[in-house]
Amino acid sequence: MPPSPIRFALAAKYVRTIVTECVYVPLLVRELAHADVVHVFSASYWSFLLAPLPAIVIARAFGRPVVLHYHSGEAPDHLARSTVARAVLARTSRNVVPSSFLARVFSGFGLRAEIVPNLVDLATFRYRERNPLRPRILSTRNFEPIYNVACTLRAFHLVQQRWPEASLTLVGGGSEGPKLKALADTLRLKHVTFAGTVSPELIAGYYDTHDIYVQSPDIDNMPVSVLEAYASGLPVVSTDVGGISAMLTDARHGLLAPAGDHQQLGRCILRLLDDPPFATSLARSALETCQAYTWTSLRRQWLGIYRDTSSAN
Repeated sequence: MPPSPIRFALAAKYVRTIVTECVYVPLLVRELAHADVVHVFSASYWSFLLAPLPAIVIARAFGRPVVLHYHSGEAPDHLARSTVARAVLARTSRNVVPSSFLARVFSGFGLRAEIVPNLVDLATFRYRERNPLRPRILSTRNFEPIYNVACTLRAFHLVQQRWPEASLTLVGGGSEGPKLKALADTLRLKHVTFAGTVSPELIAGYYDTHDIYVQSPDIDNMPVSVLEAYASGLPVVSTDVGGISAMLTDARHGLLAPAGDHQQLGRCILRLLDDPPFATSLARSALETCQAYTWTSLRRQWLGIYRDTSSAN
């Protein structure tokens, strides 16, 4: 947070970026000077240039090794477009990605990467089986084009034709918000709640009060939201994009539909509602996979990366 005399500048979009960078870079210089290994989280496009790149440059200036943790499902397009990103990723000490999907993307550009899956805190979420299974549907994806929440709304329209009492809660925010609300009105949907952005400490309550989890991204990697649904006992319906099929086997841990296919997405939801024992079996199988995504399972892998990176420097 910038000093209070200039905090007013955060209200202006581009000025906010400049002010944030002016605060961020000196903090990096101060903190990275004392680091043994610098763990940098990275997304794509402008986010890569504004946050990871300065951290990497400053870390290298201090002679510190960098573990670059890249988690964006937009990697194929980002790396194809950005010679800067490819050059930077080729020079980090280690690149870590959360899925085999991203590892293959990196390999296609001649970049090395090792896989450490995303984490889920099982203590935060309460697993319970839905009996009876009710048409209370939850989505927790942000309202941005890559997540195609409109596809979820259209699928819900098909569900509500069979289950008029069905409800849909959309947790999230973003640039597509007004369009999505307009689409819900156009489709004359009932029982749709736009819950807005929810703080991390409250999100478990939303999973607990719903019965089916649905998402319909066009681009994705390894969404933590799916793991959270697993941990909460919600059967999952998702589009089959990016790294999702590596964590969700169709008809074993959940159900998959082609990207952008709201009709198939709707049929998958109806299949669960028509066959609650099948939905329960999916939820049970999904829960069994969660142990592989806990800190207990991944701690040794991360510590090994830090030790190896530090000793090799």
